[in-house]
Amino acid sequence: MNGHSLLNTDSHTHWMEQAFREAEKAYAAKEIPVGAVVVLNNQIIGRGYNQREALKDPTAHAELLAITAAANHVDDWRLKDATLYVTLEPCPMCAGAMLNARIPKVVFGADDPEHGGCGGGVQLCSGKFLNHRVEVIGGILEGKSKGILDSFFNERRQSKA
Repeated sequence: MNGHSLLNTDSHTHWMEQAFREAEKAYAAKEIPVGAVVVLNNQIIGRGYNQREALKDPTAHAELLAITAAANHVDDWRLKDATLYVTLEPCPMCAGAMLNARIPKVVFGADDPEHGGCGGGVQLCSGKFLNHRVEVIGGILEGKSKGILDSFFNERRQSKA
């Protein structure tokens, strides 16, 4: 591994830690613990964590809340130089939002083979038919991201037993 790749991996880990902090907020609020941050010019310009239960909104995913906050921050719907960091592979709805916002890169922690929209369940980020493509990097803080999700769902199953 060359120094440049190591620097990128370290940088991705740093920003993914910030997204994980958002996931912890969701966990504390009894929401599915997914967190996201949007980074532009080495600065967080949008944060979000799942709030579907609190907001009674099926679209209140961490990614969408972070993208909306970022767009408001730059006063433009185009986030063409930003990177989205999220603890779980984005679903198809969130992958569509990334495409619409022209986000060039998404970095995620845990993959979602059933519901993921970035290669897990379906691949929406790099189709030939698209006028924009999103570079996808997965597996950053994967164990930590999977761990908080596993803890959440284990607690939920135990409380229903």
